[in-house]
Amino acid sequence: MSVTHHSTAWGDPATRRAWTKLLISVAFGQLLWPAVWLGLLAWYVSMSITWTLWLFFMPMAYAFYRTFLQWAYWRGAFRARRLLRQYPWRVYEAPESGIGNLPGVGNGYAWLRFPNPEVPDQQVTMVMHSHVRSIWWGGRLGKRAKDERKAQVREIWFAGDPRFAAVIAVSGPRRLYVIHQRPSYNPGIPADGHGAGSHALELARRAGVRVPDPDSVGS
Repeated sequence: MSVTHHSTAWGDPATRRAWTKLLISVAFGQLLWPAVWLGLLAWYVSMSITWTLWLFFMPMAYAFYRTFLQWAYWRGAFRARRLLRQYPWRVYEAPESGIGNLPGVGNGYAWLRFPNPEVPDQQVTMVMHSHVRSIWWGGRLGKRAKDERKAQVREIWFAGDPRFAAVIAVSGPRRLYVIHQRPSYNPGIPADGHGAGSHALELARRAGVRVPDPDSVGS
């Protein structure tokens, strides 16, 4: 069922506020992590004591890693906005989920299942391929998660098409996360229509997802 009366999730002011907070956090990280890395490097050079390298190596390496990774946060934020502008929010109570233990799902990867929009009785598995912002979710979707943590993700907000890509969130919305099928954003994998009709394909295309040409699918 629909979470709001808006035709798209982006029409909800709370969604726009959540996305703005997401973008601010990305921008803050873009400033923070390079500054931390350069600051630690400058501190180490100024001390000129070899043994201190062991004190700085791990935080320097992590700061450099986060600096390099920051582009993925920007990419995720703008992918989320395109999806939110095309699809409405829908809410699912306790969808089937887990960590690994499924064919084709690597150990440690969180996954959820949502109904196929055109065949509601059919469940579509979506895997959190990217670890960017997925640690919070992974700590709550697994069978070993404590009950109070599982309760935080009992109600899942969903804006998208499980055959391609979607934004998921917890009630609010909060904790926006782009979850997708691998071909949706990977040019190295042939785009798959997953049996979707021409309207669903066009909607996904407008949301920035790689899909086959509707004419070629229908022929």
